[in-house]
Amino acid sequence: MMCRYLYVVYNTTERVVKYYYYYNSAACCGQSAYFSEDYQQSAMAPSNLSLNEVVIVSAVRTPIGSFRGSLANVTATELGAIVVRAAVERAGIPSSEVKEVFMGNVCSAGLGQNPARQAAIFGGLEKSTICTTVNKVCASGLKAVTLAVQGLQTGANDVILAGGMESMSNIPFYIRRGEIPYGGTQLLDGILYDGLTDVYDQIHMGDCAENTAKNLNLSRKQQDDYAIISYKRSAAAHAAKAFDAEVIPVPVPQKKGGAPVIFAEDEEYKRVDFDKLVKLPTVFKKENGTVTAGNASALNDGAAAVVMMTAEAAKRLNVKPLARVIGYADGEREPIDFPIAPSVAIPKLLEKTGVKKENVAMFEINEAFSVVTLGNQKLLDIDLEKINVHGGAVSLGHPIGMSGTRIVGHLCHALKKGEIGVATACNGGGGASAIMIEKL
Repeated sequence: MMCRYLYVVYNTTERVVKYYYYYNSAACCGQSAYFSEDYQQSAMAPSNLSLNEVVIVSAVRTPIGSFRGSLANVTATELGAIVVRAAVERAGIPSSEVKEVFMGNVCSAGLGQNPARQAAIFGGLEKSTICTTVNKVCASGLKAVTLAVQGLQTGANDVILAGGMESMSNIPFYIRRGEIPYGGTQLLDGILYDGLTDVYDQIHMGDCAENTAKNLNLSRKQQDDYAIISYKRSAAAHAAKAFDAEVIPVPVPQKKGGAPVIFAEDEEYKRVDFDKLVKLPTVFKKENGTVTAGNASALNDGAAAVVMMTAEAAKRLNVKPLARVIGYADGEREPIDFPIAPSVAIPKLLEKTGVKKENVAMFEINEAFSVVTLGNQKLLDIDLEKINVHGGAVSLGHPIGMSGTRIVGHLCHALKKGEIGVATACNGGGGASAIMIEKL
């Protein structure tokens, strides 16, 4: 039987997809087929499909609220709706131009059907807008962005909004369905169960961080010192108004019909006491442990969004882009090693784009734990002065569905014209997503 095969190659230098048709005589189509270089050369000449250039035209986020803090009365989808509306307004385009939405959200129990759809509709988008909720744990918001990039590159749509949202203050407790036995039953904390537990080894994410610290010889002091750097960088960034271009105020409803209170600035970074931070007990490993509540990220609330489009659409709509997407990559390793999964994704990204790490001006490495930044910095030999220059999740907070989009959006505003930045987020299960952009 003569079988026809399609061989697809993506050329990163030329940014084109090349299709090769070749034929193989086999007993059945299920049999493996091989071809030599000579046979490929003699096959049908390839056809080229150019990928669209993708630009980011707006990037916004809410201030980040502390756990059960200022944003506790606002649900994840309400936060999502706020950034959806603001991102479109900042882009300066009609809402009808947004044809698709990807929104990251990790703990969706109790939010209602398709949280992304709710954020889009309540955020003022058309009922015809295609909406997809993305759950890749802490990388959800970043994966939402790269999914949007793919849709734009291939021409599925020419204007897409991507983002992430999480209200960890409102994640419910679970009770298993079935008859409740005599003596009661146990409630499951949705934050722990769906957000912070490695299902393969049945351990907390913090235990994975301890494993990384042990394997890479990262001490408690190193992690505390880095956490202090993160807090000081966040404080300095707020003083310098480094976040003003991205942060939008959130009206927080009050009880008994009172006027909404406007929440306009991150609150987590203000809660630190450096004298107490270095004396906090370890959480996950009592003897010779290194990870504490002070050198890890907190539980937080917030949302972020970016409006992206093809370069052609930007011209059509007369929109000035903030940045262009150069490339993206994902990486996976052992689930317990998720903190250092960016050390897989970043090299893949650099190889695909042909960009040297020395030519990257800023790295945003999501600080789920201080050990995440320190571990990947050590493995990749990146200058610490280029990483999270305005602080990260340890000090700012980490709403797990939001953070991936937040770090992409921050690069859009923090980079100088012509500079290149990389954003990456590790995620439970052993993965990481990464993206590279250039400031325009």
